Amino acid sequence: MPPRSTPLDSKLSRRSALTLLAASAFDLALPTRLRADLNPDWTTPMPPFRIAGNLYYVGSRDLASYLIATPRGHFLINSNLVSSPVQIRASIEKLGFGLHQVKTLLISHAHYDHCAGSDQLRQLTQAKYLVMDADLPAVESGGKKDLHFGTESVTQFPPAKVDRALHDGEQLTLGDTVLTAHRTAGHTKGCTTWTLTVPDQGHTWNAVIVGSPSVLTGYNLIDDKQYPQMAADYIRQFQTLRSLPCDLFLGAHGGFFDLLSKYDRLQASKGRGPVAPASNPFLDSAGYRSFVADRQQAFETELARQRKARPS
Repeated sequence: MPPRSTPLDSKLSRRSALTLLAASAFDLALPTRLRADLNPDWTTPMPPFRIAGNLYYVGSRDLASYLIATPRGHFLINSNLVSSPVQIRASIEKLGFGLHQVKTLLISHAHYDHCAGSDQLRQLTQAKYLVMDADLPAVESGGKKDLHFGTESVTQFPPAKVDRALHDGEQLTLGDTVLTAHRTAGHTKGCTTWTLTVPDQGHTWNAVIVGSPSVLTGYNLIDDKQYPQMAADYIRQFQTLRSLPCDLFLGAHGGFFDLLSKYDRLQASKGRGPVAPASNPFLDSAGYRSFVADRQQAFETELARQRKARPS
């Protein structure tokens, strides 16, 4: 019997990201080695770089991880796979920072491709690990209490002790940087979108790091006994995402925001001389709105399909 396959965070709204679309899929029933073979962008290192101001990219070519540097210590968002901490540490050090400077470890949501490395990073950094309250059971059980994939051994990961639960709208402060945690549930019960303002050479940009608005194959939007409010949570998520001011469009997967193409454009601009802040390709409010609208349409289409297929 062929393995059951579930595309993760698939279908992007921008034509330029179609190549990344295929790379952002994963198969829940394949061992880690084969998943890496199918999706090399999950484990292929990406040159670390400054996105804007004190916001840096330290993830792989598709699994995004962000360092937010402050004089009082740093935030790190997303630990990614069990194998990712080595790559993340190398990226942080290449930027001239030390891993010991990370004081707060955060995630976008409790799926193994975004939080499996947290236990390692928590031990290496001694950072406080903060997770949205509704994702706490999945994180601390190493995925065994995930509502959808808890019985799938290949999606489980080393359990990590959470130091504090977060709540919707909670703000975290290090130095002059304030991060806001928005519960954008549906993809997981505690899926989190992070926002912050980024001062950059006389400008101040609103950055949005999207958790995930995608509906995975196999999600039961209307009849899930463990998560009966799933559809309502997705609806609230899209209301929240539409309400957020966005200049810098980022997300849990590079494919969400066309990372590779924008990185190439940023490097090409640097090759021609100093880059004016307003010409930063990651400033993409139109791309953000298009992405959110595309994901909302996909959700509504799937919800309508499931309602139509439901026995009367």
